[in-house]
Amino acid sequence: MTIPSRIAVDAMGGDEGIAVMLAGAARARRRFDGMEFILVGDEARIRDGLKAHPNLAAACEIVHAAEVVAADAKPSQAIRRAKTTSMGIAIDLVKQGRAGAAVSSGNTGALMAMAKLSLRTMAGIDRPALAALLPSLGANDTVMLDLGANTEVDERNLVQFAVMGAAYARTALDLARPRVALLNIGTEEMKGTDSIRDAAAQLRAAKHLPLEFTGFIEGNRLSRGDVDVIVCDGFSGNIALKTAEGTARFVADLLRRAFSSSLRSKLGFLISKPATELLRHHLDPNNHNGAVFLGLNGIVVKSHGGANEVGVDTAIGFAAKMVRDELTRRIAEDLGNFEAKAA
Repeated sequence: MTIPSRIAVDAMGGDEGIAVMLAGAARARRRFDGMEFILVGDEARIRDGLKAHPNLAAACEIVHAAEVVAADAKPSQAIRRAKTTSMGIAIDLVKQGRAGAAVSSGNTGALMAMAKLSLRTMAGIDRPALAALLPSLGANDTVMLDLGANTEVDERNLVQFAVMGAAYARTALDLARPRVALLNIGTEEMKGTDSIRDAAAQLRAAKHLPLEFTGFIEGNRLSRGDVDVIVCDGFSGNIALKTAEGTARFVADLLRRAFSSSLRSKLGFLISKPATELLRHHLDPNNHNGAVFLGLNGIVVKSHGGANEVGVDTAIGFAAKMVRDELTRRIAEDLGNFEAKAA
């Protein structure tokens, strides 16, 4: 597959460090023809790690960074070291236009703060939002936002999140008119806060946008595949995401325990292994890895700190696809059309 792009990778971020970040980038390089990288971090350690990945070494530039943002660093502390840390330099490369996107597995709060300060929010966007893909029973994954960037929002923010989420779904999922819903405590029109109901009214009236607003969705249907984009405030979204992840782990652990409880269960496991492998693949977070900060003048993707090389590859692939499909431009056009119609 050809996705010509140049991605800045924070090679020092993540729980596993350089080895996994380089292995993931090398995997992405093999999947996508023409992809190039700027690897940011300790130059000596990166060069040593590249010995195992000659294909990546031939398609990358190294930018040295003297420092790394610690996993427990406060955003305010990280911002003060933006010019010397691998994370901050990777984001700045996007601002300079030297890279189409930045990918980091580091501290989420620091990444958000640095990206917002360096790239700034797009015209017409009040607050950026964190969006990710969740596995579903439908024909495609489901986009969900906000997942923690904004704990309190109003109806204007929710409408902007819906527009950005729909543009992201059109890019990441190749959907012409994504189905969009607001997360709520019920599906009836009178349910929820004033902000949620007011946002719903505005989205119902926005017939000219390339999205289909379907109303409200409850938490117990997040994974059903009934909609393509789920919109909520960051507080609710973060809780919903972690609850879904915890439930997936619970089911996997329960199956593992059940299949190892007796000789008959072990035999049953061997018979059902193809089905359980399919379940494991579908629920593996590495196959859905990569949350993007929507609403900034540039693309920044957050890879899960514990992602393996498959997960890093997935995040890089998402970043490159968003660059190729001009996600930022799409968001600006959709938001401009919405505001023009509303006026």
